[in-house]
Amino acid sequence: MPDCVKCAGTLKPDVVFFGASVPRVRVDAAFEALDEADAVLVVGSSLMAYSGYRFCERAHAAGKPIAAINRGRTRADRLFHLKVDADCGASLTALVGQLVC
Repeated sequence: MPDCVKCAGTLKPDVVFFGASVPRVRVDAAFEALDEADAVLVVGSSLMAYSGYRFCERAHAAGKPIAAINRGRTRADRLFHLKVDADCGASLTALVGQLVC
């Protein structure tokens, strides 16, 4: 990570790096959004880290359909109602091309 040119401190983006803990406030907000959602779409994640997988677990427990676009196996394959094993960028581009406004 780069250093700040003014103070020489380390600049860190507002992201959670692999292996780090997701802030509780962020997890709670995601659970609230999930509770109000009709379904879940997973895009480009193996869900091997529990931080993402737990949302699929919660959606499954609530009976919400889960779809995924991802190449290869994921930790949540058994929970999906639909899985598209394809490139995410190409798949989403094709999907957007089919939308009627």
